[in-house]
Amino acid sequence: MSSTLFRTKKVEQSILDTEEPEHALKKSLSALDLTVFGVGVIIGTGIFVLTGTVAKNNAGPAVALAFVVAGVVCALAALCYAEFASTLPVAGSAYTFSYASLGELPAWIIGWDLVLEFALGTAVVAVGWSGYIASLLDNAGWHLPEALGSRDAADGFGFDILAAALVLVLTVILVLGMKLSARITSLVVAIKVIVVLVVIIAGAFFIKGDNYDPFIPKAQEVEAGSGLHSPLIQLMFGWAPSNFGVMGIFTAASVVFFAFIGFDVVATAAEETKDPQRAMPRGILGSLLICTTLYVAVSIVVTGMQHYSELSVDAPLADAFKATGHPWYAGFISFGAAVGLTTVCMILLLGQTRVFFAMSRDGLLPRFFSRVHPRFKTPHRPTILLGVIIAVVAGFTPLSELAELVNIGTLFAFVIVAIGVVILRRTRPDLPRSFRTPWVPVLPILSVGASLWLMLNLPAETWVRFGGWMILGVVVYFLYSRSHSRLGRHEETTVGQVLRPPGRESE
Repeated sequence: MSSTLFRTKKVEQSILDTEEPEHALKKSLSALDLTVFGVGVIIGTGIFVLTGTVAKNNAGPAVALAFVVAGVVCALAALCYAEFASTLPVAGSAYTFSYASLGELPAWIIGWDLVLEFALGTAVVAVGWSGYIASLLDNAGWHLPEALGSRDAADGFGFDILAAALVLVLTVILVLGMKLSARITSLVVAIKVIVVLVVIIAGAFFIKGDNYDPFIPKAQEVEAGSGLHSPLIQLMFGWAPSNFGVMGIFTAASVVFFAFIGFDVVATAAEETKDPQRAMPRGILGSLLICTTLYVAVSIVVTGMQHYSELSVDAPLADAFKATGHPWYAGFISFGAAVGLTTVCMILLLGQTRVFFAMSRDGLLPRFFSRVHPRFKTPHRPTILLGVIIAVVAGFTPLSELAELVNIGTLFAFVIVAIGVVILRRTRPDLPRSFRTPWVPVLPILSVGASLWLMLNLPAETWVRFGGWMILGVVVYFLYSRSHSRLGRHEETTVGQVLRPPGRESE
């Protein structure tokens, strides 16, 4: 049984599967499109919210260094993703990479995890977008009925119609084609980046040097079991992390890391890229570099405008401008955040449908979902199914419950991909690699260690939810996926041909 659970799918076979007419996605994306996708999904509410939270509670003005540390952790993983995506330009991202290196069961587990991650992420973003739009409408004098607004505000029955409508509209756009999605994303990302640049440039005129003193505040011990720190660290290492000081920077990095989540979604579009060998590394690494630069610049500006101890936790950028006597920027920032969240939602939905599509094409999910639209060449069936489900979830579930997003899955994917790079280098050294991760196996090992460290900083409840979802996934695999696997059926056919006596080939 162990041989079937860890059977790997050859890279050549994965690429051949993408050429089947009924299951082939249209190649239309360039390196610029991929970079825009990466920037579009990474820059979300994190840059507008997390900066104030970690500056006030963990790192002070040194939050800029925390963003650098988190960016380095992501860069280690990004280099591994870039090698895989250019060597194996097939939809599915970490799922497909795991299938080629670790085996079927590990691939199923990571695919099962990513489907949930992207689904919950899309729903969370849609509800957050709804809140921003509702606020802007209220400012304009237009008020939605309570029953059709945020589920957190509704008493009794309520349906967040704005969140559901956003998901459905984005579903239609994704069905109509990747190029259309890329054009809309490019327009929205341009608006979002302009807003961020305006904040940086305008805020630079209100910086006061005294606000940077001290740049790294004196360390303060954190009470055991408090705040965002995981009991796992306290249990395993016997000490409570520190706020502020040098260790406070690393604690802050584990928090702001989640502002970077999303760059790996770029890898799910590898199959729809015109020159993946060149475009994928540029798109993945380019988007990460741009976003890290913007994050550092914003954090330096906001902590220079207002002393870190006085920063707002809910809206630090907007409130910092208010504190300097420029409240107009608050509405401008809210508009930028609302516009920007549409691309985050779209690209998360895109990533989920591509993972689902890849798993169904391999037979681990029903093959019905692996057929592409005859005209648009998009996986319309899983896109419509998942879009409707997420729209319902976003409409009926309060944000307070959706906010329990299982971020641990992204870090788990980082670990799997880094290990997969090392294994595939040893098992298939002959594969042509247009981009090679440097310093293998040292860099992948560093990536695994950094990701595991951040995983340990997550609350114990997150580990419990993660474990429960994984157990359910293993059950589904043994009840359905293992027996319907195309790779397994191909092996059975091959064995049957070998064992069949001469002269009985027709049996």
